[in-house]
Amino acid sequence: MTIPIGPEGSHDSSGEPPLTMFGPDFPFAYDDYVRDPKGIGSVPAHAHGQRVAIVGGGLSGALVARELVRMGLRPVLYEADQIGGRMRSMALDGHPGIAAEMGAMRFPPSSTTLFHYLDEMGLATTSFPNPLAEATPSTVIDLKSSTEFARTLDDLPEIYAEVTEAWRWTLDKYAEAQPLGDAIRRRDAAAIKDIWNELVRRYDDVTFYGFLCQSEAFSRFELREMFGQVGFGTGGWDTDFPNSILEILRVVYTAADDHHRGIVGGSQQLPLRLWTVPVDHAAHWPTGTSVQSLHEGGRPRPRIVELRRTHPGNITVVDESGRIETFPAAVFTGQSWMLLNTIRADENLLPIDHWTAIERTHYMGSTKVFVAVDRPFWKDIDPDTGREVMSMTLSDRMTRGTYLLDFGDDKPGLICLSYTWADDSLKLLPLNANERMELMLKSLDEIYPDVDIRSHIIASPMTLSWETERDFMGAFKANLPGHYRYQRRLYTHFIQDRLAPEYRGFFMAGDDVSWTAGWAEGAVQTALNAVWGVMNHFGGRTHPDNPGPGDVFDDIAPVDLDA
Repeated sequence: MTIPIGPEGSHDSSGEPPLTMFGPDFPFAYDDYVRDPKGIGSVPAHAHGQRVAIVGGGLSGALVARELVRMGLRPVLYEADQIGGRMRSMALDGHPGIAAEMGAMRFPPSSTTLFHYLDEMGLATTSFPNPLAEATPSTVIDLKSSTEFARTLDDLPEIYAEVTEAWRWTLDKYAEAQPLGDAIRRRDAAAIKDIWNELVRRYDDVTFYGFLCQSEAFSRFELREMFGQVGFGTGGWDTDFPNSILEILRVVYTAADDHHRGIVGGSQQLPLRLWTVPVDHAAHWPTGTSVQSLHEGGRPRPRIVELRRTHPGNITVVDESGRIETFPAAVFTGQSWMLLNTIRADENLLPIDHWTAIERTHYMGSTKVFVAVDRPFWKDIDPDTGREVMSMTLSDRMTRGTYLLDFGDDKPGLICLSYTWADDSLKLLPLNANERMELMLKSLDEIYPDVDIRSHIIASPMTLSWETERDFMGAFKANLPGHYRYQRRLYTHFIQDRLAPEYRGFFMAGDDVSWTAGWAEGAVQTALNAVWGVMNHFGGRTHPDNPGPGDVFDDIAPVDLDA
């Protein structure tokens, strides 16, 4: 299934500009902001060299650190495990460039700010083999033991087209799909706000499933069930059915779930390069300075165990080695639940309403199971059917989604045997890697009885469940109905002149604060918000011809439901 608003690219066939992650909650042009040669801001010379603690070395933390170096500040980055966060690429031993993406693995071209940094870091991308995507030779959909082979949607039985049309009709009828899509294409912030703010008021307390049930087009349970299994873009979305429909509309209206690209060599390269590559045109620092070069031994500081405020307006950090350091500002980019359990956090870090928002944060669990195989054997043609012997597979079996990753005919391949979410991920938690692999192979044996996958496996399985990771406790946040107010508090936290003075100087960034759950663009955008906040905290400013997110905040702020 594909998102029904329109194709991606520089322009569509009508000459209209593409959909991008421009809003809808906060329609600020982050991509234009970072591309502008005037830069994203500066701090006064007397602030140069000031140290800023950054907790977490994922995409958001590495980006904050890099942009602060560019401004002449000195980031001190703390990382509990490895640079990359949920951009975690597990390399196949002996085969450079072949890596299993245990976290983020596909990125929509609508993530235009993210792609700015991919270009800046010299990273190439390639089409990702989603179901029915142009880059996918074939797709198999296996539901209720009935298997359908397809190269395009037109190859599937009529009921699949009926489901697609029901989704398209429901978005148009109940969620202003066309006018909002047009406004996002034109980057008409006023029109976006008019439409989206009303949708927020209308649907803040509605689940994804409840939204479907209100539609005459989905009056048959059969269609709702099939939509949950097959969905749109990347596949089935029934694990998201309990979540707020606003979360889904954000994905649809910004083309976040279609036309995906993978990062050649692995997604972890992006945060690693943000950490290691020298920063061009950095204020204060000599040529060749990188974030890494400003750290003792070229390593980040270890896991933090305590965060507290100390006089006069400082943030004091204690790491697991017992080292205590104090900073005039700090940026927290980790999963926010860490402030509730694994880190001793001073209650005065945040106002009480922000603590409530953190406590109510809802995470989606996720599990992946990968195996390496000797070659991309799935491209072999079955002489009896004339089809590939194996395809990208969507199923209601335990595998749910199976992806085939081809690195060349003369190289090993990777099979993501299973990519599961929420309850489907929980079903796998008691099982070790080999048990998970065997369970998935059993399901695939039912779909492909003549294919001996096991005979091609060349290494032990690789698996990860994000909800069991101490420093994550989930793959990403996903708001439940009624959570809009909580999300707004966290997202707008970088505007600190609205806070009492005792709560300033501590900033939050990353996926938890982002409107776009699970998408790297959200981590990038909130990182830039935090950079603007730190700059403002040190008395800095942006160029008048390139205002930052805080400079225009009042004009495009997310709707306040209590106003």
